Amino acid sequence: MIRRQFLTRAAGTLAALGLPPALLLSPSALAATGKRHLVFGPAQPFDYASLKGQARALASKPYHVHGGPLPPALEGLTWDQYQAIRYRKDHALWAGQDDAFLAQFFHMGLYFKKPVTMHEVADGQAREIKYNPGMFDYGSSGLAKAKLPDSLGFAGFRLNTKADPDRDFAAFLGASYFRAVGKEGQYGQSARGLAIDTGMGKPEEFPDFVAYYLERPDPGQDTLVIYGLLDSPSVAGAYRFALTPGEPLLMDIDCALYPRTTIERMGLGPCTSMYQAGENDRRMAWDWRPEIHDTDGLALHTGSGEWIWRPLTNPPQLRFNAFADNNPKGFGLLQRDRDFDHYQDDGVFYEKRPCLWVEPKAGWGEGSVQLIEIPTVDETFDNIVAFWNPKDKPQAGQELLYGYKLYWGSAAPSTPTDAICVASRTGLGGVVGQKRKTWSQRFAVDFKGGKLAALEAANAEVTPELQISGGRLETVSCRPLHEIHGYRVMFDVVPDKTDSSQIDLRLYLKNDQGALSETWLYQFSPPPEAERKLY
Repeated sequence: MIRRQFLTRAAGTLAALGLPPALLLSPSALAATGKRHLVFGPAQPFDYASLKGQARALASKPYHVHGGPLPPALEGLTWDQYQAIRYRKDHALWAGQDDAFLAQFFHMGLYFKKPVTMHEVADGQAREIKYNPGMFDYGSSGLAKAKLPDSLGFAGFRLNTKADPDRDFAAFLGASYFRAVGKEGQYGQSARGLAIDTGMGKPEEFPDFVAYYLERPDPGQDTLVIYGLLDSPSVAGAYRFALTPGEPLLMDIDCALYPRTTIERMGLGPCTSMYQAGENDRRMAWDWRPEIHDTDGLALHTGSGEWIWRPLTNPPQLRFNAFADNNPKGFGLLQRDRDFDHYQDDGVFYEKRPCLWVEPKAGWGEGSVQLIEIPTVDETFDNIVAFWNPKDKPQAGQELLYGYKLYWGSAAPSTPTDAICVASRTGLGGVVGQKRKTWSQRFAVDFKGGKLAALEAANAEVTPELQISGGRLETVSCRPLHEIHGYRVMFDVVPDKTDSSQIDLRLYLKNDQGALSETWLYQFSPPPEAERKLY
């Protein structure tokens, strides 16, 4: 999926929304009438139970595509023209009210072709928010005199606090995508309502949020509640989001899913990110910047209590991993490396990209955390996806209820008490100064935290527990790394001469008292024999 279609590089840079109302008037003409306020439809009773009823009713009928072709004026917009559309802040939902939040809307057009209806919820009643071209400043978009029909729909919305009306803390835009920020205010990876058939040998299905319901906050309330109605050929669903800005930003989510058919691979809590190049994978490191990625690893806290760290890669072919588990405690895509010097990008600030941690609120049973890594040539494509896949495939007619929390911030809300991996580096193996007779891959894996600082200070012996699924190990060492008050494990993996199949690696630190670190996992694909240069 093209990343620029759904993400922007910094908070508040996407253009504001525009959508369907009533009269077929140009934006400038309607603005001239003086109707510079939000227009609402009639009130209808609403609560989460009724939204689940809507989803159940949708699922009982054949799926139909929401919306139709865009007007030519919108269909032909360039990216710069779409960016020029600005939402008028004085039309923000809840502007002028005594509460903490603002909502602004995104206009249809360009990549955003499916309409989303917007509603305000207050006192148990929902009212549709009607489109009004006067809500937008069309700038240099070329739409100022366009005739826009009332059959459009909003593309999505963004959320601000009144304390900081210029920088949004969350945005919902495109299919079932949404994103948020912690204290550093930098967008990065995104989440989705649901993933269907991701990484399979057939086209992926992208469910859409077709309606949102924004609950009017009370004065002094620091949590904002949003409801979403989801639909796709395979499933309909109802979602409730409770958003609490801060560090980390918390999204407390409940969802009810109603499959229309058997779903081969359903992904709950899907995280979507980008990894082009980093210290462990420089296959596409052609750029002047040392590292380019939104996140650098998948973290897992298993149902049995084990902590696992799997560094991300940009593989030469699609790579799929499934980590079987029962009632996982949590998982997420993290950006552990938060040192500007490692990225040197003063425009998009990869070191500030948020981590995203998924925490089930109740037992999810048996299944697996699945990681999909897709080759990419540059940073404009999201090529990393991670989600929970239940063991039992969803069936038509079921009601599936799930609850989970998403944490967006500079770190996961819970971390191992033992040491964690803080760097994974790779390069050509062998002994410096000696002629290489065989090709090997060098790994240098750094750990810090837990008991390691005290052990490092005492220069105590720490042992690496290291396993590989193929080839052989050479020059294995583990020594104190005083610069980080931790330990570094170094080793060479020598693949079989003619074998380029994947080699799985597993590593953790221990002493005579037991394990000292989380478990480090890695998948290494040796190059073909003809490409193994010995230098």
